[in-house]
Amino acid sequence: MRHPRAQDSEGLSSDPQALASELTPALYDACEGRLGPIQWFRSTWQMGGAATGLSTWHLDDGRTIDVLVKLPVGHTEFYWTSNLGRWNPSNGSKPAGSTPRVIAGADTLANYDLAWLVEERLKGGTLGSDLAKEQVVGLLEAAVDFHVRASQVRPVREDDRSPPPDWAHLIERARASVHDNHIEHEQRWRDGLKKVKRGLDSLVAHWRRRAICTWCHGDLHPGNAMHRGPESGDGQIVLIDLALVHAGHWVEDAVYLERLYWGHEHLLHGVKPVSAMAKLRRARGLKTGDDYAHLANIRRLLMASCAPAFLAREGNPAYLETALRLVETLGHDLLR
Repeated sequence: MRHPRAQDSEGLSSDPQALASELTPALYDACEGRLGPIQWFRSTWQMGGAATGLSTWHLDDGRTIDVLVKLPVGHTEFYWTSNLGRWNPSNGSKPAGSTPRVIAGADTLANYDLAWLVEERLKGGTLGSDLAKEQVVGLLEAAVDFHVRASQVRPVREDDRSPPPDWAHLIERARASVHDNHIEHEQRWRDGLKKVKRGLDSLVAHWRRRAICTWCHGDLHPGNAMHRGPESGDGQIVLIDLALVHAGHWVEDAVYLERLYWGHEHLLHGVKPVSAMAKLRRARGLKTGDDYAHLANIRRLLMASCAPAFLAREGNPAYLETALRLVETLGHDLLR
């Protein structure tokens, strides 16, 4: 929510690191002397947006705890992180759940419309891409826990539906990329994408009719998940980036994770994200919907068809081989 007297950030530095340094004195004032010196750094997982800093937080009993500072924070990330994780460490209570515990934060700073957060410092490190089976399951458990708790913060409504991607444009980009780059199995790609294009209106119409039933994480992958660390006494996996949370169907998160391992399915140790997440949702008393397997196939086909449009980041030969196989097999099954 915008505060009546808050100002836009015009005139402040556009570089997150410089902006953080510029506003550090105001941040100390906002934290009323509890925040220790901040060591700002750029983390390996950051693609832009907030600057991140290491610091300490002084408790009422004289103890200090390690914290992470983020400034500025986008509206979506601020809303969900603060609402899911508000924590007062002085009273000993610790909210359960798979999102960071938030010690302090606000959506303005120094009378500017700039959100900031002070969070628990997670000591366990990110999961990385080389997962053990229990970590794959743990990541899915964290996602389902997020689904549960997010719906408690704000129940999903049909009018929360996000604008859909321009699938027609993406398919055209994919077709142009196949032509321009002469990727392996070029003719098979041409034939498969031609069939998808012919049936795209029906495919997209069915996808748009899906139930909007879940606040999806939107960027579910091992680099966005950390262990709290052994000293916390809590081995739960924590999802650290809530910037792409949106209303949708839960299969979106499951297929998103699955897609990252196309061509390298052995790294999931036999865990099938869609069916595994469905089982975990049922265990938490959540509905899965009777048509979730069909919806997952539609999502797979749409995403596989777009793969050639993103060769810079999705050009791995094994990934493209799997995407092509899905275009052919699911195109045959869904677009008869």
